[in-house]
Amino acid sequence: MTTETLPALPAPGERLGRYTVERVESLPEMQGTLVLLRHDLGARHAHVARDDDNLAFGVTFPTVPKDSTGVAHILEHVVLMGSQRYPVPDPFFAMIPRSLNTFMNAMTASDWTTYPFSTRNEQDFYNLLSVYLDATFFPLLRYESFRQDGHRFEFETPDDPSTPLRLQGVVYNEMKGAMASPGAVMYRAFGKALYPDLTYANNSGGSPSAIPGLTYDGLRAFHAAHYHPSNAFFYTYGRVDLKRVLGEIETHVMSRFTPQTLDVSIPDQPAFEGPRRVDVTYPGTDVERGGQVSVAWKLGHSTDADLNLRWSVLSDVLLGNPAAPLTRPLIESGLGSALADLSGYRDNFREGAFAVGLKGVGAGKAGEVQALVLDTLAAIAQGGIDPELIESSLHQFEIGQREVSNAGTPYGLQVMFRLLGPWLYGGDPVTGLRLDAELESLRTDLAQGPVFERMIQKDLLDNPHRVTLVLAPDPDLAARTEQAERELVERLSAGFTDEDRARIVRESLQLQSLQAQESDPDVLPTLGLGDVPPTVARPPYTTEEEGRALVGRVPQPTGGLTYLDVQVRLPELPGDLLDTLPLYAFAVTRSGAAGQDYVALARRIEAVTGGVSASVGVGGKPDSLDDLRLSLTFSGKALARNGDALALVLHDVIAAPEFDRERLTQLLRQRLAGLKASVVNAGSAYAERLASAQVSPAGSIEERLSGLTALATLKEIVEGDGVDALLERFARLRNLILAGKPLLCLTATADDLGLDVAPVTGEFGGDAPVGHPAPRLLAGGPQTRTADSPVAFNAVAFRTVPYTHPDSPALLVLSRLLRSEYLLKEIREKGGAYGGGAGFDARGGVFTMSSYRDPHITRTFEVFRDARAFLDTALLDERELTEAILSASKTLDPLTSPDTVGRLRFYGDQAGYTPEVQEEYKARLLRVTLDDLKRVMDAWLTRENAGYALVAGHDPNPETQALGLHFEVRGV
Repeated sequence: MTTETLPALPAPGERLGRYTVERVESLPEMQGTLVLLRHDLGARHAHVARDDDNLAFGVTFPTVPKDSTGVAHILEHVVLMGSQRYPVPDPFFAMIPRSLNTFMNAMTASDWTTYPFSTRNEQDFYNLLSVYLDATFFPLLRYESFRQDGHRFEFETPDDPSTPLRLQGVVYNEMKGAMASPGAVMYRAFGKALYPDLTYANNSGGSPSAIPGLTYDGLRAFHAAHYHPSNAFFYTYGRVDLKRVLGEIETHVMSRFTPQTLDVSIPDQPAFEGPRRVDVTYPGTDVERGGQVSVAWKLGHSTDADLNLRWSVLSDVLLGNPAAPLTRPLIESGLGSALADLSGYRDNFREGAFAVGLKGVGAGKAGEVQALVLDTLAAIAQGGIDPELIESSLHQFEIGQREVSNAGTPYGLQVMFRLLGPWLYGGDPVTGLRLDAELESLRTDLAQGPVFERMIQKDLLDNPHRVTLVLAPDPDLAARTEQAERELVERLSAGFTDEDRARIVRESLQLQSLQAQESDPDVLPTLGLGDVPPTVARPPYTTEEEGRALVGRVPQPTGGLTYLDVQVRLPELPGDLLDTLPLYAFAVTRSGAAGQDYVALARRIEAVTGGVSASVGVGGKPDSLDDLRLSLTFSGKALARNGDALALVLHDVIAAPEFDRERLTQLLRQRLAGLKASVVNAGSAYAERLASAQVSPAGSIEERLSGLTALATLKEIVEGDGVDALLERFARLRNLILAGKPLLCLTATADDLGLDVAPVTGEFGGDAPVGHPAPRLLAGGPQTRTADSPVAFNAVAFRTVPYTHPDSPALLVLSRLLRSEYLLKEIREKGGAYGGGAGFDARGGVFTMSSYRDPHITRTFEVFRDARAFLDTALLDERELTEAILSASKTLDPLTSPDTVGRLRFYGDQAGYTPEVQEEYKARLLRVTLDDLKRVMDAWLTRENAGYALVAGHDPNPETQALGLHFEVRGV
């Protein structure tokens, strides 16, 4: 489709119903147009018209909590639990399998809440629009929903008031888990420390100790005040008919409201008279290296586009790569292992902030870190910044302006988040999307003399509004928090009468009754199986042999960027090199190469590329779970004019890496700190890998590459001073890489496809065959890893069948049906966990069930065990089956963009996952029956095919013996 087929756009000043078009702005960098409108009720609407079939929508409300009860966060949950037009218990989760969405979510920030979605299906867009509008503006806000997802008292046995009383709730348990994460504690402390008099001093997600203070009436009042068109910012994107969308919003929302005034403005934080220090703790046991120290400053208004750009550039200059003039001395000091969380410029507060510091810091080192930060900044301000560093940073901004990618988050929603920042705070949303005037002004000022050095002196060194934030682990905090929770329950229930206890029982049973009720999901809009595209993308590409390498060249409208991927299929690796592989991938692009140390190489990468990376993968053939291969992929992107320079950088990184012992030690400490911090945030993913390693060869490899086994290996190297031995393994591994089989994929515009890749392909010699690892499964039975977490992450995994096996599509459908119809209800709604679900890796042949931030262990494994009985007892019909097939089909049709579509096709074809193989899988998927689901569950999801694992804060064995499960327990 060409841009001529886009719906016609209105002109400034034009009236569209009760909307006035305030501005129409061309966005040439993204080949789009921004239309800004305002409704007579005060609602604002931004529409980005662009020739993109992935349509996006969002409605955002400024929400400014005055306490830490989590009112904005709990409200975000409850509004999605039934509305006037769709009075089912959970329309949000019910719509996931009825839709072909490419993104659906809701999220609460410090001072706003947003509800975004995207989809490539036009009817799906309007289906989701209807549900989102009714949910946000006309929710039922049931008392039972507030109790389920917010907080409630509940007896341990809900109908027995003689059993212990406890606090329960989805958000309550979510925040208990979140506040065990040092990063989350740091973020909350950051807002409170820099802006102590503003809404940022509150925990918008909810502090577990404060959440019980939120009342049901308080929740309803907050919704009535904040979720009103006068306080709403609407957003649409893509090939959307703007007039139709506005008509839908007018009919279903605007026509039912009258104007309302709400002051959600956030004032300026009064400036500090002098620097401050704030000390906070988190529940951690690593007292030697578990601390963080960050020095933070309040800056000017983040709506000031010129100031925002300059701080963004300066932040990148100072911290943007390992060789940056502030990063390097901090890391090389040895005071810490990596930059502290939140380091850099932040514009997600009304007044911006800059922070920098270190994590992995020992006790008593805060003063040294602070002095190092200030002394280094003073030296930079005095000695000046190399103009080449500034030019390299501006080069990165040029790439960022040009790149259109759906990687990570759909591009249409990336655009929304870019314009939301200035828009919500009263600034110009256009400045979030184009910076031409600001860049020109900056370049003019740079030509006349120092700019950034003066900013460092004035806004940092001479700025009294500074906080040194010290985060320390407290090994006893978890126990004290548990005791405080018990005392809180005792205090709040101290005056309970028998009537109060009877009411708690009655309300618990009412909630259970509501959760057990069968609703009529037919009131919700849906798609049908006919909406599933039967084909897969077949972007054209050419291939040619260049020496030992196979090169694919993919023409795509990349906006002047060139993407080059080098996937090396590795020869046979001995076991010690398998464990070394992920460390090599992490270190190789952060070290030196070809005679340049890591500082020189980092600056070169910043100057001529948009970044290079290395990653490890394990894959196999579509017809086998055991015929595996390992690959190491090097990837990079650059402006087309720098394509030759990109090829040379990749050549040097691949063929001539240079590892320095001191630098490698720094990198390993960085990685160890990052992996440790990730456990309490991604515990379910770690538990799934640990369970999969017990049943799947590929899972065993993944666990050694990126699971808790990999973390243990890294910890042993760092704490056992095994760096010299690792350097020797790196040298062996580099030689094996060059003996591997390279597959290169070049993606660029047709005019730029002639890039000479010989500098890369010419380095691969020899004729070593591609290796086929056959790792042993993880032994020892069910596994537990204990971490500093007050909630659990539980998982069970089953070995099943390869991709081309007839049962594979049914297993994929089964995973979706169990997730939506069984596990979410049992684990999240009834059990109070933040998440619960099932997944099926069709290429790896592993089926998993897991829970996330879960207050239960034994109960959850019972839920996993009873999944088969659910299939027999549930009243499942063609509706549930169709929804499960729709949901499953989305995994077979991922959202792509010019940078990824050709790469996926080229490497997929080389691995045997050709369009014909994939389309046959889709065809089988559409023919799956309910009987197939029971049959494949009986055949493959059996105890002998199962592996069990969990991550929790304690040994689970005393409570899991009744299940016949005994876990091997190790610390993380």
